[in-house]
Parts: sequence; structure tokens; C-alpha cells
Amino acid sequence: MGGKYYEELEPGMVFKHQVTRTATETDNLLFTVLGHNDQPLHLDVEFAKGSIHGSIAVNSLWTLNLIGGISVRDTTLGTTMGNLGYEEIRFPNPVRIGDTIRGETHIVSKRESKKHPNAGIVIFKHFGYNQKDEVVVTAVRAGMMLKKPVEA
Repeated sequence: MGGKYYEELEPGMVFKHQVTRTATETDNLLFTVLGHNDQPLHLDVEFAKGSIHGSIAVNSLWTLNLIGGISVRDTTLGTTMGNLGYEEIRFPNPVRIGDTIRGETHIVSKRESKKHPNAGIVIFKHFGYNQKDEVVVTAVRAGMMLKKPVEA
């Protein structure tokens, strides 16, 4: 199990995730149509050519999902009770087909759970970068993290 327990996550920690992913046309197409998103900026090459981006922009929610997903092995795999919410989500630069995305996660803060004595709340800040080191997504996420099990 690669996830960290509540006690192992401290503000200031930075995880540079090893998993990277090149955005493909198939990734964008499947994610976009599965979500019933008919935005031609994601699906129509001719429409996208006339946009401010000049080409298809990969669905930004795919980018957010990717960065959240690649963080799991290093931070929450098997040690979380679930996400409590996302906020401060930003997409400062578009992702294009063929861009290779990497991510990192910063631990912002943590506190004991008032409701669950076996858990605490950790605030994560995720960053996604393309191959040019441009930021393509940032997101702040609250997670309910399990505490280390008490030995019997």
C-alpha cells in the first residue's frame, strides 16, 4: 500500500509523482462524450481552429481527474475514507492532444476529525504541468485520511 496515514502527512511535504501521461485524442474523446459534454472546443477540429486556442483543447475535467488520480499511489492509496471536496480549481493553460502531463501534491494543512476519531482531515494542493513546465491545473482538495491502526 502506497498511501500515507494521517500521522504521516505533514504540512510542507511535497510529492513529485512519478506517473506521467500523454493526453491522447482517445482520452479526450471518451472522457468528453461519457460526460455528455457537447462542447465543440473538445470535439470539432474546425471549430477549435477558430478559437483562442487554435486547436482542440483537452477537456479540463480530464486534466483535473488525471492529476487527482496520479496522486493516489503516493498519498491516499488504501488510507483514505474519501474526498470531502475540491476548491480553488484553476486551469491557467490548456492541455492539447500530445501534451505529456506530470503532477505534484503539496500538503497544506491537517486537523483531527471531530466526527471520526480514527481519521483526520488533510488539505492537499495538486499541481499539473505539461512538458514545457507550464501549469495546466491547480486544485485544493480536502481528504478524510485514516489514522494508523492501533495494534491489538
